Amino acid sequence: MSKASNSGMMGRGALSAATPKNFKKTTIKIFKQIKENKSILVWTLVFSLIGVALYVLASLLFGQMIQYFFSIKEVKTSNGAGSTGPTIVFNDRTPFIEFLTWGFPREDVMSFVAACVNMFICYLAFLLSQSIQNVLMVKISQKTSAKLRKEVFEKLQKMPISYFDSHPSGDLMSRMSNDIDNVSQGLTQSLSQFIQSLFQIVLTIILMFILSSYITLITILLLPLMLSLCYIFIKKAQPQFVIQQEKLGDLNGYIEEMISGQRVTNLMNRENEVSKEFSKYNNALVKSAVISQTYSGFMFSWFSFITNVLLLAVTGIAVAFNLNNINIGGIGGNFAPPFGMADIAFISTYTLLLRNVLNPIQQLLSTLNVVQAGLAGAERVFNIIELKEPEVNKNAIELKEVKGHVEFKNVNFGYTEEKLNLIDANINAKPGEVIAIVGPTGAGKTTIINLLTKFYNYNSGQILIDGKEINEITEKSWRDNISIVLQDTFLFNDTIRENIRYGRLDATDQEVEEAAKIADADLFIRQLENGYDTVLSSDGKDLSQGQRQLLAIARAVISKSNILILDEATSSVDTRTELLIQNAMLKLMKGRTSFVIAHRLSTIKNANQILVVNDGKIIEKGNHKELLKIKNGFYANLYNSQFKKGIIEE
Repeated sequence: MSKASNSGMMGRGALSAATPKNFKKTTIKIFKQIKENKSILVWTLVFSLIGVALYVLASLLFGQMIQYFFSIKEVKTSNGAGSTGPTIVFNDRTPFIEFLTWGFPREDVMSFVAACVNMFICYLAFLLSQSIQNVLMVKISQKTSAKLRKEVFEKLQKMPISYFDSHPSGDLMSRMSNDIDNVSQGLTQSLSQFIQSLFQIVLTIILMFILSSYITLITILLLPLMLSLCYIFIKKAQPQFVIQQEKLGDLNGYIEEMISGQRVTNLMNRENEVSKEFSKYNNALVKSAVISQTYSGFMFSWFSFITNVLLLAVTGIAVAFNLNNINIGGIGGNFAPPFGMADIAFISTYTLLLRNVLNPIQQLLSTLNVVQAGLAGAERVFNIIELKEPEVNKNAIELKEVKGHVEFKNVNFGYTEEKLNLIDANINAKPGEVIAIVGPTGAGKTTIINLLTKFYNYNSGQILIDGKEINEITEKSWRDNISIVLQDTFLFNDTIRENIRYGRLDATDQEVEEAAKIADADLFIRQLENGYDTVLSSDGKDLSQGQRQLLAIARAVISKSNILILDEATSSVDTRTELLIQNAMLKLMKGRTSFVIAHRLSTIKNANQILVVNDGKIIEKGNHKELLKIKNGFYANLYNSQFKKGIIEE
């Protein structure tokens, strides 16, 4: 309610050691969330108070039922020849008790019947009020959970791409699902139980004072001493529940990664290695769960023991009072029998009331696992909600009538402080030009695109769009004027029509189909059984790589953006499909400033500029013919190498 230094497969880094978390602050934050439903909470308190009052009253009526069987004024038992044993005294009843037993004398069987009927009414009313309370608490918990989900989702929408690059998606999903579910369960079970238990404990102790102030004081002094060990177990268990939640997040992240990469796992015959790595994450979760549950188990065993000891002690004290003719200090009045001596009715009533105090404490402890899991989950959820959002330039301007002139001036950037991934980059792309970016893996090609799309902010230099600094332009207006065809096309679980329309939500059906025709996607779409209304599976896996890229191009067409980014759009398709895509790209790039990343140099021979990137630097710049003239040039060597291998055809 920690992180290890294990490394996982596929470059997964594990979490580092955990520090103790602030449960008090987390609890306060949860109650601030609940405050928005305070009207429902007030009614929850009202029904809880009514139910508990009736439940405690039923305990008092139980004593009156016992008194029916001892309806004599004084009973003496022999303790040997000629001696007199202890006296059990039955006192007169107050007007309130007379009312509860319908005015019948306690020796009358109707007094017993009245007590039974009233007890039944009390328990029935308690059931009704408790049911209403539970319904209200479910409403509070579900509304609070929905609000938390909304806040987490909206916060994630505002976070930069760099945040998602450094946080496993499985862990983020775990926070939105498992952790918020734990918060919901904690609210539904623990808060409802806490409210009811608190009222029950307070009202019962008040009645216990009315019956016997002396014995109640002794009981109250004994109870904290006996509960102190439970507190120790709780403190030991708390950090383990935090670790358990974090290990669950690690496990979910690994599962999500492995499921996404299942094809690679099977292709490389890495099933055994993946299973072994899974066992590490799984065993780490089991270990933390065993420790936390063990502490909880000790706590429940100890509490069961002290409950029995306390009941035995109170009974012994009451008998001792009786044997020594000591007044038990009953307040009485109009609400309870004015007990003077500890008779059998008193002992029966008092021990039942004591159980009414101990049982809710035990119930609270029994929900401790849920509470701590809920608090640990809430803490992880609030860690996202309280993330610092990227600073927004309040003076940023809207980008209108974009021509497409893009400039990089001495731009430097690094994903970490230790290393620059782009060094002193200078690019000048005039409106309508095609700029190709080539280079080996890790050279810095994608870094240029990340800066151009404002996924990351550069360290120094300038990036200008039509002469305006990119950081002085609102992100929305900038991205409204840029289209991207990514290497891995993402398609939604929706119709093909809506997937294309995602590029511009107000596009008509006719515009969608025109965009598909320009992208050379119309033919294969119409060959599908439901055409444009075909519902794609998750990420469009029922389409080929080439078909997905054609849909991505159609999406870019419909956006009508003046700046285009093609990220390795033809790197993994067959020759026929590549020709289709090349044709679609040529139509798409017409009149647009286009940045193209490609491994197949045949696709960029007609580019206005080719930027050769290596080790974060633009080492060569020019068109295809100019770069081929550079003796021992990087581009020329790469081109000739591909030509010899048959990758490039004249």
